[in-house]
Amino acid sequence: MITVDLDLAQVRAFVAAADHLHFGHAARSLSLTQQGLSKRIARLEDTLGTRLFDRSRTQVGLTPAGLRFLDPARAALAAGAAAVDAVRHGGSPIRVDLWGHLFEPLRTVRAVLDDGAGPPVEIGPGRDLPGVAAALLRGEIGAALGRFHPLDDGLEQALAHRPVRFEPVDAVLPAGHPLAAAGRLRPADLAGLRLLLPAAAGRLDFLGAFAARFAVPVEPGGPNLGLDHLLERVRAGGDGFALLPAELPLGDGTGTVVVPLADPTPLYAWSLVWHRDRPHPGVPALLDAFAAAGRRRRWLEYRPGRDWLPGAEDLTAAPDA
Repeated sequence: MITVDLDLAQVRAFVAAADHLHFGHAARSLSLTQQGLSKRIARLEDTLGTRLFDRSRTQVGLTPAGLRFLDPARAALAAGAAAVDAVRHGGSPIRVDLWGHLFEPLRTVRAVLDDGAGPPVEIGPGRDLPGVAAALLRGEIGAALGRFHPLDDGLEQALAHRPVRFEPVDAVLPAGHPLAAAGRLRPADLAGLRLLLPAAAGRLDFLGAFAARFAVPVEPGGPNLGLDHLLERVRAGGDGFALLPAELPLGDGTGTVVVPLADPTPLYAWSLVWHRDRPHPGVPALLDAFAAAGRRRRWLEYRPGRDWLPGAEDLTAAPDA
């Protein structure tokens, strides 16, 4: 195999031009002249021995070779940035995006940070797993926390993940419902009710798996308008209920009652996710901090038969788990 040494400045010029598909706009984004950007791309094409762009007077497009080169080029830039960060800024924060906000993932992160362990962390919002997966692959964030599950496009195969918390889930019922007086319920007891989804079903892997496993009908939601809106739907719908983490504080005056579930107890799996091949330098310390917090708080207790954990076989068998 012939070794080719890439100039990251040339690679950065290529990625900027690929993003803008306009050499003038790309040059301005890098504070270069258009001539300077064109020269860098020309040298890169000479190094690779192929054209990366089709150029005309009115249009710029990627050649097939340019399309193939784009994702590895982004990866090369991210790896270069991580290498510099590891040497010069080892103490800089690792960006961790959170998703599954209705279940308040920040509670879990806050417990770890309150212990004073782990690397400096900068918290950001993630829309869902596909969104944070794309951000991880682009090198925009170092890690993410939420519920990990397979994706339709298989994008998750480029990621590593480790469960850090299995959180019990309770049923939230209207205060006047007959089942609200129970000390605890079995998931099967909910089969005659409707599970109220806080958003579109496609983004709610856990709730969909629960409904399928325990034969509970669902009522899909529209836009996710937050916890208060979901509780209002529970309060207004006589046979509707919601599922929420057991430790999620709901406060008083909601007109709802929280009833624990058992036989089996549903568990919501929070996982830390990072890039499999290009992990941020802070990931090992972050994993250690989550593991230490989990041991102290018994976050990873799971007993088959007593608990229900969707995807448990995949989670426990994964090398990163």
